[in-house]
Amino acid sequence: MNDAGMIELSGGRFRMGSAHHYPEEGPEREVHVDAFAIDVTPVTNRAFAAFVDATGYVTQAEIAPDPALYPGIDPAMLRAGSSLFVKPGHPVPPTNPLTWWHFSFGTDWRHPWGPQSSIAGLEDHPVVHVSHADAQGYADWAGKRLPTEAEWEFAARGGLDGKAYAWGDDLAPGGRMLANYWQGRFPHHNSLDDGYERTSPVRSYPPNGHGLYDMIGNVWEWTSDWYQDRHPMPSDKPCCIPRNPRGGTEEASKDPGDPGFMFGRKVLKGGSHLCADNYCQRYRPAARYPQTIDTSTSHIGFRCARDVE
Repeated sequence: MNDAGMIELSGGRFRMGSAHHYPEEGPEREVHVDAFAIDVTPVTNRAFAAFVDATGYVTQAEIAPDPALYPGIDPAMLRAGSSLFVKPGHPVPPTNPLTWWHFSFGTDWRHPWGPQSSIAGLEDHPVVHVSHADAQGYADWAGKRLPTEAEWEFAARGGLDGKAYAWGDDLAPGGRMLANYWQGRFPHHNSLDDGYERTSPVRSYPPNGHGLYDMIGNVWEWTSDWYQDRHPMPSDKPCCIPRNPRGGTEEASKDPGDPGFMFGRKVLKGGSHLCADNYCQRYRPAARYPQTIDTSTSHIGFRCARDVE
């Protein structure tokens, strides 16, 4: 069923996670999700603009940081902005993200590639530079919610249970590009085999088996689950298959490497146009990534879900 840009999925059992890729994707286990509806595409700039026009909402990237929330912050950084990917002009080791991520003042959803840019001509691209609260604000306005990690993964698999990618086990079958991800050597050389340097218009690639677009690549997507490093161990009892599993707790989701940090981390899914074969091979349904809820970047967006009666 398609309901104003949403598709209803009947739910059911599927194998969540992966035992063959990054450790945080394991253990692979069978889970059950109830019926739910999910947006056919990520939320676009056009849709987000309608939300802002209707409500006057101001995103986090458009507000100067509160120094009380960032102890020890350099006062020079207390200006509105967001994290922007800037491609290095020469080869650099793909080990230091600060080589290509820059906090850009004046960059936000209206100015996605820097303060002098605009969304003119990008109306059908996914909105970016949205924090978790921004995504939740849109969902509340639309009468929807953010999907759980399990719902998102069930939807992304498109009925192909256990496959590496949303379309099968080959990343580019017959050399065909089926999602917007990075081809070439990240972060300095993008061969643009898929035709796009940054985001692409939604529906630029074929839908998955559920009729959903851009579940893989283009932009990472926020979910409602707090991040935990591993999925719970599976049960060996058929009676105990988890139903509608959820993530960890806000406190447990905080980065143990930065105990003074105040913000928890939510699960991102789907990978983005910056995922490459030599870096971040997370253009897969099982892939997941932790992101602090206050963060906005040029490669994070979202889509919504809702309950089904």
